[in-house]
Amino acid sequence: MTTQTLTLLIVDDDAPLRGRLTRVMERRGFEVFDAEGVQDARTIIESQSLTHAVLDMKLEDGNGLDVVKIIKDKQPDCRIIMLTGFGNIATAVAAVKAGAVDYLPKPADPEAIAAALLQQGSDIPPPPEDPMSADRVRWEHIQRVYEQCGRNVSETARRLKLHRRTLQRILAKHAPRP
Repeated sequence: MTTQTLTLLIVDDDAPLRGRLTRVMERRGFEVFDAEGVQDARTIIESQSLTHAVLDMKLEDGNGLDVVKIIKDKQPDCRIIMLTGFGNIATAVAAVKAGAVDYLPKPADPEAIAAALLQQGSDIPPPPEDPMSADRVRWEHIQRVYEQCGRNVSETARRLKLHRRTLQRILAKHAPRP
């Protein structure tokens, strides 16, 4: 009996997340290819047979929907999960219409991503055994927006609709436990 090799493409411009996700997926038996953007992903898609993909919506050189189209044109059976730090209904609908089978908000736990990739059929995956606390999810989100705003406290506070001093107090604290 032959078992299909599980191959996974991870496309995200966040190198630490890509590395962490790569390690988790390799432990789960995937052969992992990773790319920082659309052009790197295109090269891998053209040269590899992929069974799964995890794509970030917003990339430095384009967006994840571009990559979904490239994958679906070349490998229509590939199971695609879309990640985004900018979740809203319109982008979720666009991702699913383009061919993604699931849409997860960042910060996404690598175990939740693995469960979504490996789920069979259309059943909802079971809840994670050890989910991040609400405080940790909030802290991770604030940190991500802070980094995306070039570590500018005033701009971050404006985008998060927080008072600048409140944000400064949050940023001065240590990260809550996961």
